[in-house]
Amino acid sequence: MTEKILKNKKHGMLVLVLTSLLMLAACAILVVGAIGEESGAAYAYPCIAVAIVWLCIGWVPYLGLKVLRPQEALVLTLFGKYYGTLSGDGFYAVNPFCVAVNPAARTKLNQSGDVTTLEAPAMKKGSTAVQTVDKRISLKVMTLSNNKQKINDCLGNPVEIGIAVTWRIVDTARAVFAVNNYKEFLSLQCDASLRNIVRLYPYDVAPGIDTTGDGNPDDGSLRGSSEIVAARIKEEIQSRVAEAGIEVIEARITNLSYATEIAAVMLQRQQASAIIDARRMIVDGAVGMVEMALERLSENQMVTLDEERKAAMVSNLLVVLCGNKDAQPIVNSGSLY
Repeated sequence: MTEKILKNKKHGMLVLVLTSLLMLAACAILVVGAIGEESGAAYAYPCIAVAIVWLCIGWVPYLGLKVLRPQEALVLTLFGKYYGTLSGDGFYAVNPFCVAVNPAARTKLNQSGDVTTLEAPAMKKGSTAVQTVDKRISLKVMTLSNNKQKINDCLGNPVEIGIAVTWRIVDTARAVFAVNNYKEFLSLQCDASLRNIVRLYPYDVAPGIDTTGDGNPDDGSLRGSSEIVAARIKEEIQSRVAEAGIEVIEARITNLSYATEIAAVMLQRQQASAIIDARRMIVDGAVGMVEMALERLSENQMVTLDEERKAAMVSNLLVVLCGNKDAQPIVNSGSLY
């Protein structure tokens, strides 16, 4: 269904003034007819009849008056058929028999939670008040932040991840008529898209994992490639919600962590990896320093060491350079051998 914007409808003030003047005129005619009836005038009964008829139906044009604020729209139907959409701020006058439609009027997307439905407040006993629902559709940029989800990554590790999706409505007719509730539809498609993309990536960089689908292993990961993952999630969501007249502007990962049942184990694994990397760096540096020391001693010919003494020197230097604590050297004040 194609959106049809109703133009040249911003004459609500004119209709309001004319209708009000006609209502006042009907009241005046009714008074004149009542006076004429007392004097036996011939025009009395026709005037009274016309005034009563207008007072009974003259309020109908008021039903077609609509007020919209900036970045708001109103989808109208006439006897079950799509009549058109009012878009933009202004005071409008349309067919009084038009009915506004918004199936998501009672649905609210929280900034920090999932979809919730606003319940009508309980009425007092004996009350005849009617609960009204605002059927206007917001065209502003909005943010959906669904609850964190527990999803298995490509290695089977459960991770908790949450996203914030920035979106807006670009086609009100499709948003209202293409899906049952466009807000719930968006929320569910965000969850499904998130699961489809997250299961393609490991939490951390892992060898032999292809995240792009080209058949070659790469270094993609949820933690290290957050921008790429967010872009793929945005594209996935947009492809799913385009039929509902929704444009996804941006998708961002707001929360990413291991699930609580494996968080402690994965923390130990990360600590072990960090310790191994640090030890490797220390050993590489210590070996370089030992090599430099032996080369300098050989160049200057300060001391001539046999292989056994070189091995002992290398062992002592590595112990000193690679130890976790400061070494306590033993000084030999005797002969060289």
